[in-house]
Amino acid sequence: MEKMIATGDVELSVRSGFNGALIMFIVSLAIIGLGIYMTVKGVLKPRIRRLPGVDALDECIGRAAELGRPVHYTVGLGGIYNEQVIAGLSIARYVARRCAELGVRFLFTFSAPTVQPVAVDLIKEAYLEAGKPEEFRPEDIMWLSDRQFAFATGVMGLVLREKAAANLLLGYFAAESLIFAEAGYRAGAMQIAGTTNSYQIPFFVTTCDYTLISEELITAGAYISKEPRQVGSILGQDYIRLIGLILMGVGAVLYALGWKTLTDWLGL
Repeated sequence: MEKMIATGDVELSVRSGFNGALIMFIVSLAIIGLGIYMTVKGVLKPRIRRLPGVDALDECIGRAAELGRPVHYTVGLGGIYNEQVIAGLSIARYVARRCAELGVRFLFTFSAPTVQPVAVDLIKEAYLEAGKPEEFRPEDIMWLSDRQFAFATGVMGLVLREKAAANLLLGYFAAESLIFAEAGYRAGAMQIAGTTNSYQIPFFVTTCDYTLISEELITAGAYISKEPRQVGSILGQDYIRLIGLILMGVGAVLYALGWKTLTDWLGL
């Protein structure tokens, strides 16, 4: 609800819901922080439900080892500040380590140049953790293009040329998603995809063996690592969703009864 306040010759528009939204934001941060703290201290031991798409990563890598063919992994178009790319990179570290352990070549592609330094560090650390730093190949971490379809063409050519045994598409994708999946299909690769872009998920569901739908991609990093701070963050976000659902239900009932104070307070 907006109201006008006259201050001399100037009229200021004040939105009464601003304070409500600000308080909700601060409370949300506090809940996430509390979830992280209690998980790290062992007070709470949350468990993330099983994600078949993530469990299948080992199957993909094992298949590549049996066939003697590489694993291709891409985080798609996004830059390093995109949350989908960040989630994709955290999974890439696990995949790179498992590839190093089993002696499988790991091909990593990306579009935004900002991804390169982080990807190089993560994958190099993964090879160190596997005890095989000498097998780290910086030339297998490839920037192909920052133009959408030039990048898609590069990925398609790489997957077909190298006959990848697994094609892992975990990150930010747009109209090129089907090109990537079609290339993996033609190469006979086992495919796992994941994105939060709802308009691309149907393409992945119909063409890939497993698909991480929406927030499953964000959760996958915590699921793999079991790192308490990541798991606690997921716990805090789930509590916020629960509170949001309760507020929606209570607000809907109160609004139907003609009491609009909660709606106005939240600025809706």
